[in-house]
Amino acid sequence: MQAYGFTHPGIAKALAHAETRGVDVEVILDKSNRSESYSEANFVANAGIRTFIDARHPIAHNKVIVIDEREVITGSFNFTRAADEKNAENLLILNSSTLAKRYLDNWHAHQVHSDLYSRTE
Repeated sequence: MQAYGFTHPGIAKALAHAETRGVDVEVILDKSNRSESYSEANFVANAGIRTFIDARHPIAHNKVIVIDEREVITGSFNFTRAADEKNAENLLILNSSTLAKRYLDNWHAHQVHSDLYSRTE
């Protein structure tokens, strides 16, 4: 997952549940999640999910989830409660291993310059 905003507890719990089932879950978040009081960064990191902060860019504005190297979820939808309950948002689910590979390649390109999130932040 790559996310700019990440304050949705339901999404965080779903990621943690997937991790406990043996799914390899990794997250890259925008640097604002270090100080955002409602960020789920601590929750997912404490659930054993490798969580990274991409501080190289003024804003790491990605909103992407790749599932099983086959499905891509993307769009304007930030992974926040406000996006879910209040905002006008769009979400696109793509079923294509070719596109998923391109999104995963992009994820890895950002992971290389991201810092592992410290749970004490």
